[in-house]
Amino acid sequence: MLSVAGLEVVYSDVIVGLRGVSLDVPDGAIVALLGANGAGKTTCLRAITGLLDVHRGRVQKGAVTFDGVRIDGLDAPEIVRRGIAQVLEGRRIFAELTVEENLLAGAFVQRSAARQRQARDRVMDLFPVLAERRRQVAGYLSGGEQQMLAIGRALMADPKLLVLDEPSLGLAPLVARKIRDVIVDIHRQGTAVLLVEQNAAMALAIASHGYILENGRIVMSKPADALARDADVREFYLGLAEGRRRSYRDVRHYRRRKRWLS
Repeated sequence: MLSVAGLEVVYSDVIVGLRGVSLDVPDGAIVALLGANGAGKTTCLRAITGLLDVHRGRVQKGAVTFDGVRIDGLDAPEIVRRGIAQVLEGRRIFAELTVEENLLAGAFVQRSAARQRQARDRVMDLFPVLAERRRQVAGYLSGGEQQMLAIGRALMADPKLLVLDEPSLGLAPLVARKIRDVIVDIHRQGTAVLLVEQNAAMALAIASHGYILENGRIVMSKPADALARDADVREFYLGLAEGRRRSYRDVRHYRRRKRWLS
């Protein structure tokens, strides 16, 4: 469904954000994109969803295709119309508007009232708490409820591909698990998901395939279960070092390089 091929991105014609990134999201799949802060994950999503120019970035080389058509030259509203919706890191809801008004804002591509109602019913089924609070001002929702609203607003466009940027960030573990379960439900309903997430254990548990991004490059691409078993991924992203336990002093002076950077 989505294909990113040899993507190079620069900011302000000076700073290189991505260096030849290639990844695929098959129809109806969940794909995880993992990496540390500053690795280029959000830049990759901006290139896919048409938000690079807002941040003075541009695609220098490579291509992004969706359903066989290049979209890297399109603006964000047109990309939403093509079937890709993104939930930005930090939720970015309209805090002054009600829950229902936020959802209606996400339905701008729906031309008929019937399709808007259908999308709204889907969101309310996924998030019953939003139905209970539909007339409440969104800024007064809890962090978890705001994240549900951000996802629901994206789903109002009835996307073929949902792009999620750090959906569990700042949430309590119980709420993060609820968000994970909702992502699985959305996938079961037929929507593909590209998931950027620092909680690697959560992401790999629900994804079918995963990519590791380091310094703007894809350094590893494997089925999610294989990534979860990889020694480097377990150590650097899951915090599960193999072998003997190290003392704090050992950890403080730790210098072993990731094998993919050797």
